[in-house]
Order: sequence, then C-alpha cells, then structure tokens
Amino acid sequence: MAKDVLTGTHFMNGDIACAEGALAAGCRFYAGYPITPSSEVAERMSVRLPQVGGIYIQMEDEIASMAAILGASWGGARSMTATSGPGFSLMQENIGLGMITETPCVVVNVQRGGPSTGLPTLVGQADVMQTRWGSHGDYEAIALSPSSPQETFDIMVRAFNLSQRWRQPVIVLMDEVVGHMAERVVIPEAAEIKRVERKRPPKPPGDFLLYEPGEDLVPLGMPVAGEGYRIHVTGLTHDQRGYPQVNAECQEQLVRRLVDKIRLNVDSIVEIEELMMDDAEVVLVSFGISARPCASAVRVARERGIKCGLIRLITVWPFCEKRIRELAGRVKGFVTVEINYGQIAFEVERCAAGKCATRLVGHAGGGIHDVETIVAAVEAVAR
Repeated sequence: MAKDVLTGTHFMNGDIACAEGALAAGCRFYAGYPITPSSEVAERMSVRLPQVGGIYIQMEDEIASMAAILGASWGGARSMTATSGPGFSLMQENIGLGMITETPCVVVNVQRGGPSTGLPTLVGQADVMQTRWGSHGDYEAIALSPSSPQETFDIMVRAFNLSQRWRQPVIVLMDEVVGHMAERVVIPEAAEIKRVERKRPPKPPGDFLLYEPGEDLVPLGMPVAGEGYRIHVTGLTHDQRGYPQVNAECQEQLVRRLVDKIRLNVDSIVEIEELMMDDAEVVLVSFGISARPCASAVRVARERGIKCGLIRLITVWPFCEKRIRELAGRVKGFVTVEINYGQIAFEVERCAAGKCATRLVGHAGGGIHDVETIVAAVEAVAR
C-alpha cells in the first residue's frame, strides 16, 4: 500500500498540496464534483485515496457531495470535498446540516471570480461573507486561508484537526492563484504530523447521550454508526439524545451552545501572522494570495519612510477582532486588500469603530493586486 504521507521535498501546486495535506491528516473519504479551479484536488484524490485504502466518489452534484461527506463522517471516516464558488453555493444547506448535527468534515473552496459562472479559470476572493453567513440560521464558521502551496498542506492538517476538536465543518478558503501556482512543499515525517482524534463516547450505549456537552460545550463523544449506539441524526432542533424537540426552549439551548462553543474559545482558534507590526502606523490587512503583494508593499512603504505593517489572516473566521480593536486606538489607519469590493474590509471598519481611518483596495477579480496600488493607498492613509 502506498504511503499516506509523502515525506520529502516536492514541487507541486496548491491543489495537489491540498490533497496531500488531507491524506496526511487522515482523510479517507472524498466525495465531490469537478469544477475549475479545484478539479486537480479531485483528480489527485481519485488516484491517491485507493492507494491508501480510502474511498473516492464522484457525485452527481455538489449538493450530493456535501451530503455524502456528512454521512461518511458518521460512518467513522475523516471526509472532505473541494469545489469553487458555484458549487459552494449549492453546498450551503448541507453545510448548515453539518453545523446543527455537529459533524466534522472539511470543505475546500478554491475561489474564482463571480458571480454566477464568472471567471472559471481566474482568481477571486469574494466568497468570504458567504463562508460566514451562507447557510441559514445562527452558527459560527471556522475558515482558514493559505497563501502558498506549503501553507495549503499545513492548513489542511489543521483544518481536519479543528473539525474534530470543535465538531463542525471547517472551510478552507483557497483561491485560484494559490491552487494553481507551483512551489516547493516540504512534507514532514508522518510521526511529526499531529492528528486530533475523534472523541470516543465515554459511556456505554445504554447510558450515552449523543449530544451531551462537556465543559467546552462540545459533545462528549461521537460514536460510529453500527457500533451499537443509538444514533438519531437530524437537521431538526433536537435535545441531547438527538431527538427532535421543535420548541423555543430547545432551540435556545441548542443554538446557544453551537454559537458559544466557538465564541468562547476564539483565542484558541484564531491564528494571524504579523509583519513589521511593532511600530506600524498604517496596517495592511489581507489573506490568501492578496497577502503576498501586501508583504512587498510593506517593504516599499518602509523604504519611503512610512511605518507600515501587515496582518495576514490565516484564520479568516472567526475574525481577529480583538487584535484590530487593540490597534485601532494607536494606528493612523487600516488598508484592507482583497479581491472583491469589500468583505473583510467591513469587518475591519466595524472593529475600528471610527477610531482611525479605514480604506479598501479591492477589485472584482481576474488577477492579483499591483504593489504600487497598495502603496498608494498606504501613502494616502499616512498623510
């Protein structure tokens, strides 16, 4: 049987690194429908999963793909799918099902320009708010965004671990450029890759409640279908047994817990990277491929005498609002750089709360930002 962890130094694009990161994280089930620019993820998994004893299924559409990975998770497998904007839209109802049933899985969205069919082969970053609010009702999203093929591999491992830890779907917000650019990717030894295992039921079948929460508000354990536990998994509002209880009291108890298990643990989930922030007076905020020209813009601005820094969102959701609020009281302003017409920019503006300037450098997609355009916005805020 082939290795699930291809230890060594490789030259691969982000989509291939995504697939290899998933396998290294223990993924053994993939259901999906091919769509540019994520298709290489499916192609790689279709070859590699059978080599490591896993299952690959090409579904009839993205609705079925999302349903399949939820079912596979309850069957005991670490599961994932990959798509792009139109497919991600189709998945939203079943993402909500994954949230209310607290089903761990990973959904990769390799973003392209939209809306509708848009730019199938060119970059976009306009699915950020859909990731947070795309499915109906109240829930908290966890979404990660890599800026390189190497980070894509690493983030896939973390995404699977977060999904197990917090018992919900986790979104990986890639973009077309990261998905298709090829760079060096170093894959560590298998023993060095940390896997968070599924929490097993702490009680025998007769005493175990499917959704009894622990102190961290996460259910105490998740059985595998067929082990003898009573499993009732429903999208209806349900009690700790998993049985439907369609009333306001149960709704408040369930949804409050779903929300609070993330909100009360934000500090252990949020990850950002800071560049030259010690004395920064103008702060760039960016993520994914857009953060790379931002890093160059920081250096150019510094050469021109502007104290500029960068906050790169590795975790997009939950948003790093605590850090933005801290900085708002002492910096001249924030410049948000993203390939859309203002999504994370709205979060930055909200958290800045009028204490400093906020500016968006955005466009509709098709290419990455020009460094000089970013520097010009930094200069305008610095004046």
